[in-house]
Formats: sequence, C-alpha cells, structure tokens
Amino acid sequence: MCLIFIYIIGFSDVFAVEYSKGSAVATSSTVGQRAGAAAAPAPFDIASYERKVLSNANVASTSSTTAGLWPALYAKTVIPKPGALLPFHRIIAYYGNFYSTKLGVLGEYPEDVVIAKLQGEVAKWNAADPSTPAIPAIDYIAITAQGSPGADGKYRFRMPADQVNHAINLANKVHGIVILDIQIGLSDLPTELPLLEPYLKQPNVHLAIDPEFALHNGARPGTVVGSYSSADINYAISFLTKITQENNLPPKVLIIHRFTQNAVMGYQNIRPTPEVQVVIDMDGWGSPAKKLNTYQQFIHLQPVQFSGFKIFYKNDLRPPSTRLLTPSELLKLSPQPVFIQFQ
Repeated sequence: MCLIFIYIIGFSDVFAVEYSKGSAVATSSTVGQRAGAAAAPAPFDIASYERKVLSNANVASTSSTTAGLWPALYAKTVIPKPGALLPFHRIIAYYGNFYSTKLGVLGEYPEDVVIAKLQGEVAKWNAADPSTPAIPAIDYIAITAQGSPGADGKYRFRMPADQVNHAINLANKVHGIVILDIQIGLSDLPTELPLLEPYLKQPNVHLAIDPEFALHNGARPGTVVGSYSSADINYAISFLTKITQENNLPPKVLIIHRFTQNAVMGYQNIRPTPEVQVVIDMDGWGSPAKKLNTYQQFIHLQPVQFSGFKIFYKNDLRPPSTRLLTPSELLKLSPQPVFIQFQ
C-alpha cells in the first residue's frame, strides 16, 4: 500500500491550472482513418468478426473445465458498428503523464525516445501475431489522483487542455490512437466524463477508467484500493454510446484496469453496446507467474468482452522477478489480450 501512496503523492500540489469543458480545445486528427474511423466505413463483415472472436478466445489453450468461458458472451452477441478496432487489431499503448517521470513512459523519456520505443513494441507484436495488426496508442492520464485534497476536497487533478492536446498530437505523430485515462479520487464519473466530451468526440480518442483510484466513503487515495460497480461502468458505456451516436463515430474502446477481486463489482452485469467495446485490463505488477495467475483469476474466469494486459518496465523486474513476459507467452493466454499497455 505504501507503493500506491508514493505513486499518487508525486503529483500533489504541483499544478495551478485545470481544464474545463469550456476550455478544452479539440485538435484535428488523421488517425481515425488508419484505425477504421473513415467517414464512410466499408460494410461490416459479421462472419469475419465471429471468426476472429473465436480465434482470439484461444480455447485450445484452456483446461476442459474452463474452456466454455471464452469467447465471452458479449464478444459473441454484441456485434459492433462498422469501424470497430477490436478484435481485428491489437492496441499497443504507452502510458503516463507528461508532468511526471514516475507515472510511466510518457513522462519519463523525451518525445523522440517515446516514439522510437513505442514503434519498437508495435513491431514486436506485429512479428509475433501478423494476423492482428498492432495500432500504437498514447495512453495519457488526463485526471490524476492526488495525495492532497485540493480546493474541492476530491483528491484529483484535471490536466489542462494543452497537455491533453499534446497527447493527441503525439498520437498523430505515430499514426495511432489516444486513450484518456482517468483516476477520479473522490469525484465521480458523471462529474468528470462530460468535461472530456470535446476530446471524445474525435474518432481516434478513447477512454480508460481506473478503479484503483476511484474512492468511496471519504477514503483518501493511497489508503485503500478503490472500485467501480457495474453501474459505474455502464454509465461510462452509455456516455460513450451517446457520443458515438450523436457524432456518427466508429465504436469507442473503454478500458477498465483491474488487479483485485473488488476492483470491478458485478462484472456479470456490465453491458457493452455496438458503439462501445469493453476491455478488462490486467493491471497488476510482479513476477511472470504472479501476473499470469492474476490474469487467470480476474480476466479468464470473469469474462466480459475483450481483455488487456499491462507490462511494467520496472516494477515487473522487482525481485524475485528476473524478466518481463513476452508477446509469445501472452499469445498463449485465453483470451489473447487485444490491448497491451506499457508503463
């Protein structure tokens, strides 16, 4: 728990500006065309989608007692609108915040190094699985949990518009997509998500929500691991669904980070839509065996729609661990993760 507190407190009391819905400046994007967001996408091939979903389930790698869990119900029955990224592509994301060297790759290295490293990971995944083209992503923490309460006592800070737009511009440079990652502290999704709407109206901008830093009953970030209920997650799905419908956009991707049982409450009641593709991302760090076990418990055994896997360049090498998991190892999982995040 000490580690979580250090993670947050690095941001405390260092910002003087926040974005608001009125100040958010939406930048133009060419990324959507590569990621299937053209104004008039080709007719959706349902048969190809169903074949890819079955292949992604990787049922040959599962035990006989759990083989029936994947493909997940909603991966099979919720047919996405044209332009859907998943499961036809795999998203390879670099995570972080430009203000901090401690929260991930995006703030740790100069921009040219970030681009080169991200392109290298994309190339590795394309080589490991040519059947699923990899799309680079900038996974930017647009709201960070804080160690101090702030003016409104919500223990979170909203990044200013110029920083969010910098993430979008960086994604354009790598011909990729943007994921706005949010840690809401003591706030809530109905308060925070509308402020991101100008960005989410862009076809290449997607959303991630982090239960670890969604706190309840007045608990301060770093003292407990937070959670989202299925009602919270369904609110985010409904919010994104409305944006895609009103703006004639291709489906959005919604990523939910998870590494504990209580982080996602009522997973059976999460309801993806044709406009929103839901990814549950295994967000824990540690040795390969520990991470694979977490994936088995909270992803494989509790299916929603699609899955992701996070690699920590540093924390995954803390003793007794001596190495990072490889693409070939992750491709043996059921289901195969279609979202890979690097911190």
